[in-house]
Parts: sequence; C-alpha cells; structure tokens
Amino acid sequence: MNDLPVTINDVKSAANRIAPYIHRTPVLTSLSIDKVCNAELYFKCENFQKTGSFKMRGASNAVFSLDEETAKKGVATHSSGNFAQALSLAARKRGIKAYVVMPENSPQVKKDAVAGYGAEITFCKPTQLAREETLKQVVERTGATFIHPYNNETVIAGQGTAGLELIEQAPRLDALIVPVGGGGLISGNAISFSAMSPDTLVYAAEPAGADDAYRSFRAGEIIPSVNPDTIADGLLTSLGSLTFPIIRELVKDIITVTDERIIAAMRLIWERMKIIVEPSAAVTLGAVLTQPELFTGKRVGLLLSGGNVDLTKLPW
Repeated sequence: MNDLPVTINDVKSAANRIAPYIHRTPVLTSLSIDKVCNAELYFKCENFQKTGSFKMRGASNAVFSLDEETAKKGVATHSSGNFAQALSLAARKRGIKAYVVMPENSPQVKKDAVAGYGAEITFCKPTQLAREETLKQVVERTGATFIHPYNNETVIAGQGTAGLELIEQAPRLDALIVPVGGGGLISGNAISFSAMSPDTLVYAAEPAGADDAYRSFRAGEIIPSVNPDTIADGLLTSLGSLTFPIIRELVKDIITVTDERIIAAMRLIWERMKIIVEPSAAVTLGAVLTQPELFTGKRVGLLLSGGNVDLTKLPW
C-alpha cells in the first residue's frame, strides 16, 4: 500500500476540496432487481453527478489543486466525451480557461456540451497520435497544464470520493463493483474501500469486447487495447501506469460482460428504477447477471458511472 501513487489521505483531502463543486449523489435500491439477482444491491448514482458522470469529481480535484500561478494559464486535455465536459465546467467554476482537444468525429451533442461550458476546442483527426500531437501544440501555445483524464494522481483521488460517500450511505458491503476503462474510477474507489471498508471485495466490470484490463490483470503487465468493439463507449481506453498497480494490488478480480448482457442490464435499470444510465454504467449490473454465484445473498455496491446517452440511438 505504501508504494501506491495515491493514498486514502489524498482521497479524504479531495473530498474536502471538491465538496462545494459537486453533488453528493444518492444511493438507490430496487426490490425487483434484487429479486432478479438474489442479492441486496445498492446503486451509487453518479449519473446524477454534474455533467452527468463521475468525472466531475476528478476534474474538480485536479483543477482546484493547482496553485494560483499555474492555474492562471488554464488547463488542457484531450477527450471526446465525459472528461472534456467535466474539466471544462471545473475550470469555469475556478474562473480559468480550459483547452480541449477533441476528435473531429466526436458526437455533436458532446461538442456542444463542451463548448457550452466555455472551453476552447481544437479538433483533430480521430487517432491517438493526432490527439497527443495536437494537445502538445496547444500546451506549448498556451502554457496550460495538461490534466490526463485518468492517469493523474489528483484525478484518481477525486474519483475515490464516490466510494467514501458510498461507505457512509451503505455500510458493511460484502462487495463493490466498478466499471473499468482507463482505471481512474476503479483505482480511486479501491483505495477508499481498502482503507475504510477492508472486508469489502472490490471487483472491476469490463466489456468483453474491450477486455484489455482483464488480460492485463492476468498477465501482470499492461496489454494495450487494440480495436475494442463494445456498446460501452466510455470503457474503450487502456489502463494507465498509475492505475494499473493500484488495480493489481487492491482489486479482487475483473469480470467481463458481453454487450448483450450490458444492454439487458441497462434496460433493467431503465425499466425498474426509472433512471437513465449509459451502457458503461450498466456494465456493473451486467457483471452480477454474468456471475450471479459470486453475489448471491450478498450486500453489493454498484457504481453507476454516468448517464450521458444519445437518446436517438438507444440499443433496443
């Protein structure tokens, strides 16, 4: 634990720092879903977070951790979606500039949202290389601080604040299930639970069509994602150099979930709980449906990571 890049004290500091800028999101339950799963499920609803996803936590902590002199020059990132929106809003709340590099094929609804939060957008070709080269040019031009969407200590600590809230709202959980893409959310919350609720087993849930974290976890080294194919478009990224060691140390296992099961879980949440979640959030319930024997009769926390869905392209 001592060697990990983020500690529980970092998460607690983040919780105090970002409290004025985020929502303390509710925990909801559903007797009918409990009956389907034969378990007691507690849904931490980050789909109700500002900007519609948990990323507002990490972005706020990163932005408000900067000293005055650094902050004046603004912040920059590359993102096609939720982190771009979160960083833009956090920067606006601090009164500084946000510079966002977005692939030119990003959904229009996301381009509009980032622009609406006041960021300066630079478009690039939809490749990782183009993103990084364009971002480098933006940082050289502006002097802004690059905030990585997940491979950043202050971002990871901020994401872990969701777990601190959940431990208070639903104590003595037997298990916690968190989506994994780049690993910021799962690593931050694994830190919170290992320190504050050590008997809770922490599982990551990952789409079967983007299972690089599952393969990396078993290989003991980062295996980058190549041509991932899943409806859960928020979970396409590979693990980072900071997130991977935390996951290796503190996560019990990674459960892969097919797109069919993700869609079934998403539909179940919409129909039974009457709330909007995106496929990347529904993967946690999908994990319970995939391996019910792990969770039968248990108290299980499920982190619903976001609710940013294109309502014209629902998967059913």
